Amino acid sequence: MKYLLLVHHKEQVLGDLGEPELGKMRDESVALCNQIHSTGQYLDAAPLHPVSTATCVRVREGKRIVTDGPYAETREQLGGYFFITANDQEEAVNIAARIPGARIGTVEVRPVLEVAGLPESYSFVTAQPSLRASRQTSKRV
Repeated sequence: MKYLLLVHHKEQVLGDLGEPELGKMRDESVALCNQIHSTGQYLDAAPLHPVSTATCVRVREGKRIVTDGPYAETREQLGGYFFITANDQEEAVNIAARIPGARIGTVEVRPVLEVAGLPESYSFVTAQPSLRASRQTSKRV
């Protein structure tokens, strides 16, 4: 089954960490992605830009309404995600507990509904020729 692990945290807490600690957390996240990739459970993951860069789109009565900022004012913001496969909820929770962001915030574990007829998923990196080439080059080193 597929799960989306949504990493929520207070942006201020993340900002207060400082670049060395933030870099360490990113390195740990990359290492975790590589670990779960080796077991066939990794589908995708990415941090998100701050909520100040968000745009919300609504359509009401056929009219598009675009607003700047996050969808809702909350104590914690969505900071990133991991998209994984797991045998069950418990296995997904165990992976979520290994995400560095869980130490400063919350990781929400959500099962993903499988919908027939959707196109096959693909990795952003493998879909971009220039990034694919740079990955292949780095693997040879």
